[in-house]
Amino acid sequence: MIYVGIDVAKDKHDCFIPNSDGEVLSKPFIISNNRKGFDELYQKIESVSDDLTKVKVGLEATGHYSYNLLGFLLDKGLTTFVINPLHTNLYRKSLSLRKTKTDKVDSRAIATMIMSDRNLKSYSDTSYHNEELKSLTRYRFDKVKERAKLKGSVSRLVCILFPELENLVPTLHMASVYALLSQFPSASAVASAHLTRLSNLLIESSKGRYGKDTAVMFREAAKTSIGSHMPAKSLELKHTIKLIHELDAEIEEIENEIRAIMDEIHSPILSIPGISYRMGAMIIAEIGDFSRFDSADKILAYAGMSPSTYQSGQLDNCYAHMEKRGSRYLRYALYNATKCVCHWDESFAAYLEKKLSEGKHYNVALSHATKKLVRLIFAMEKSGQAYLPVA
Repeated sequence: MIYVGIDVAKDKHDCFIPNSDGEVLSKPFIISNNRKGFDELYQKIESVSDDLTKVKVGLEATGHYSYNLLGFLLDKGLTTFVINPLHTNLYRKSLSLRKTKTDKVDSRAIATMIMSDRNLKSYSDTSYHNEELKSLTRYRFDKVKERAKLKGSVSRLVCILFPELENLVPTLHMASVYALLSQFPSASAVASAHLTRLSNLLIESSKGRYGKDTAVMFREAAKTSIGSHMPAKSLELKHTIKLIHELDAEIEEIENEIRAIMDEIHSPILSIPGISYRMGAMIIAEIGDFSRFDSADKILAYAGMSPSTYQSGQLDNCYAHMEKRGSRYLRYALYNATKCVCHWDESFAAYLEKKLSEGKHYNVALSHATKKLVRLIFAMEKSGQAYLPVA
């Protein structure tokens, strides 16, 4: 077997090629991060092996820096391993007591690591093409987070400009309230607004739910409001609402793309009550190729949701905490999906209630339900069977 260790960087990649006997077939060399460099690497691999099925390539998971090189290697049909940098760091330290960290040393450590065959799973085309879904779900996650921050700004500004409004509506974050504040971004503006214009605005934006009576109520409250008259804050409020509307449109467009991909995948995960396209897509995207995992416990560990372990001599940790070292996106998706599943599915609701009756904290009980959900998802993805509720 031929092993290729690659230490990935932004502008160049350090490479090292030994064989299974430990013989160095190519001294450490550097390729540039472009087509010429990629072709140079492939030619070097071809020069040391006539059979590419006997070549294993390893590189660290360095985010977007490794993505193009990974696609090139997979397109060439090379068996490729994407390794967690934490693993390579620990493995490199286990090889020597000296504190040595260079790109050449890292490439050698990666090659040695895949040579030792430490339960590594090769990266598949499924995982690579799954990056499209992962990009969309993470992009949506960031956009929703950005929108939530802007909504917090709206609440803050309303508290300054028209604090009484919050008690007059179910929530500030609804279409009719945003339409009102976009046109009249302060209590003084609402108080001086023409009643007919105010009524028509509310009727149109609420689709008939609110009308003249609500307009009168808003205007009367505005006349006695303690809200400040601050044109700068009013302008900020108008612009903030405008940004929220733009984000709403962007998120909707992203969700349509996610739905289209999920419709092509036909994942059985969507048959579980409570798992929507959004959470289901995020779980599928973050896990990727399920064949990379031997068991559901491996997925939990990948998500950082397995309990940490500490034992030394007579000391043994009695209250193990969640590791939280894996994909925070997967952890977020699993945690929130579990809450929805426990609400909509009777068997999961009963399981959560059972854990709570044992005296466990809600978050601890929910983590047990999450483990149950992961085991279910793993079994469904392996079998391809839809969810069958317990009778």
